Amino acid sequence: MDGSLLRKEMLRCSNVSTEATESADAYEYDDDEDGCGEVRRARSTLYRTHLFIRTFSMEERPADVTLVTQLSMDRLQMLEQLLSQWEGPVSVALYLSDSETNQLLRFAADSPHIAHRTNVAFHIVYKQGSLYPVNYLRNVALNASMTPFVYLADVDFLPMFGLYDVLRQAVVAQGSMQNKAMVVPAFEAHGYRSPFPRSKAELINQLDAGRLIVFRQDVWAKGHVPTDYDRWRSAAAPYSVGWQPDYEPYVVVGRHVPKYDPRFLGFGWNKVSHIMLLDALGYDFVVLPNAFIVHQPHAPSFEIAKYRSSPVYRRCLKALKGEFVRDLAKMQNARRRAGRIVPAFDNNATESLFIASDTVIRNRRSNRRR
Repeated sequence: MDGSLLRKEMLRCSNVSTEATESADAYEYDDDEDGCGEVRRARSTLYRTHLFIRTFSMEERPADVTLVTQLSMDRLQMLEQLLSQWEGPVSVALYLSDSETNQLLRFAADSPHIAHRTNVAFHIVYKQGSLYPVNYLRNVALNASMTPFVYLADVDFLPMFGLYDVLRQAVVAQGSMQNKAMVVPAFEAHGYRSPFPRSKAELINQLDAGRLIVFRQDVWAKGHVPTDYDRWRSAAAPYSVGWQPDYEPYVVVGRHVPKYDPRFLGFGWNKVSHIMLLDALGYDFVVLPNAFIVHQPHAPSFEIAKYRSSPVYRRCLKALKGEFVRDLAKMQNARRRAGRIVPAFDNNATESLFIASDTVIRNRRSNRRR
């Protein structure tokens, strides 16, 4: 299906970038000697993007929080589940072909969890190439959010009942959210489905019974262990935790948080790098004692299958990490020269990041309400 025809004749909206192009910005590591040139160049692609593909409006509330996420067509049912337990505004970027966009609109019109919702904003990034631009998608959804705070989420995590109100109350209780990231603890079913816990007490009972575990504790403990789940079990008040290598919690931050690094595509380091950036910029990670999310089991994605099966993919990811470390060092040195406070950072123990380039197509927010 011709994309321009679809957008012109069916969607009748001018808020579309007409073609996928490559950014003119020079990229220091843009070479192919190690076979990773395609991956490096992909970070500069500006994808055809259609913001607010369906009617959007929202009631403005103080300390409001938008759930920001991204997905492809195979995760639409998970989005429905998520919306059944999150009543607040949502900004979601979807990576689709032109024909899939048409399917999405029909799906949304028929869905009992989407059709009546006007506070769910859909933004389409049209498919280009073979790599899944996960952080580009996140940036599109983040840039298009309209509330002062955002919950940076993945669509395969169900929020606890009432999480929207819990997060808004937590923002108010924190006072200033400047350079703060509120951590939402993450869990998953252990081997089989369990009834979704309706409270922290129920969740702890399921943990003790072995039906739930800390998310990925069996395969990637470093990703969430710094949250200090033993302390969380009995915590009644928020508490700060220190960053550690490979930490990748789900967080609530101010809307103008630095963007994700678009060089990381598909599986590997896409969230880790963002959390490292926040730490390098002096963010305090504050764990919420009465909030949680639970991962919903699903088949492995194409991206993780590629990571597991392709030595080239893994080698290129490793190369990107090394480039990332050098960029972080440059950022830190520049901040020192400018006389800005630079948090302690162990370049040997970490593989980190730099301030992500904001090349994503932005929504012109000037009181946009449709």
